[in-house]
Order: sequence, then structure tokens, then C-alpha cells
Amino acid sequence: MTVPIPAPSPPAASALFLREDEIRRGIELLYFGYASMIRGPDALLDAEGLGRAHHRALYFIARRPGLAVGELLRLLAITKQSLGRVLTELQERGLVAQAIGTQDRRQRLLRLTAQGEALEAALFAQLQRSMAAAYAEAGQSAVTGFWNVLIGLIPPADRPLVNALQK
Repeated sequence: MTVPIPAPSPPAASALFLREDEIRRGIELLYFGYASMIRGPDALLDAEGLGRAHHRALYFIARRPGLAVGELLRLLAITKQSLGRVLTELQERGLVAQAIGTQDRRQRLLRLTAQGEALEAALFAQLQRSMAAAYAEAGQSAVTGFWNVLIGLIPPADRPLVNALQK
């Protein structure tokens, strides 16, 4: 009978976690973790001739069907011109539909088409696998700590915008 050998525990942050070396370590882990997590979705996007800006738009429209263009602009923090290019391409490909607002006719409301929902679901499935595996490895308290660090990176004025995404 073979006894499984437990994986080594990740190193704990030192009590001097605000020193340059510790901060650099966090930045590096964030960078490499994100790069690894996004590799699968990037391959799917590349096959479709799309990029990360398209992915972010699809993601947030999926999270909030009926999202106004102005709200998406605030969420993505990009220029109107950049968003216009992304939305035009997504609409031309039949991934996103736009409707006129019912209360304010100047408002443009966005939703994913069935084709857009299928692509976003495939992209999310790739991200979900990576995040679920990392969460399971780290454990609940580490996930809570990670969320707290990420919230700390968001300017306080933008936090209500992020909180509004919770369903």
C-alpha cells in the first residue's frame, strides 16, 4: 500500500510583509497567476480572432444583461473609442445585441446573443477550472484573505461598482 505524500505547504508571508521583497513577491505571484489562469481563454479568443478587451466586455455583459454602455465603460475603464471598436466587432459577429433604453431613449442596453452566451460560457469554464483548483488548494480562509487583498487594490470610489456585480 502506497501512502500519499502531502504537497509542501506554500511559504507564509513574513511578519515584515510590507517590505519591498514581500511586496515584489506578491506582485510576481499576481502576475504569474493571472498569466497562467488566462492562457486557456486566450487560446479560445485567439481562435475566434478576438482579444482580452472582447473577453472583458463579454464577461461583464454576461454578469449584467441589460447593462448600459455607459456602465460598461465605467467597469472597463477604457476610452469610448476603444469600447466602440470592441462593441462594434462583437455586434458584427453576432455576439452582442444592443437595445434602446425603455426609460431613457439615449441609453443603449447590451445583452449577449445565444452565440455570445455560448462563447462567454466556454471562456468562463476555462477560468472556473483554474480558480476552483487554486481555491481548493488554498482553502477558505486563504480565499477570503486573497479577496481582501484584491479589494484593497480597488480604489474605494470604485468598490460600489464592483459590489454591484454580485447577484
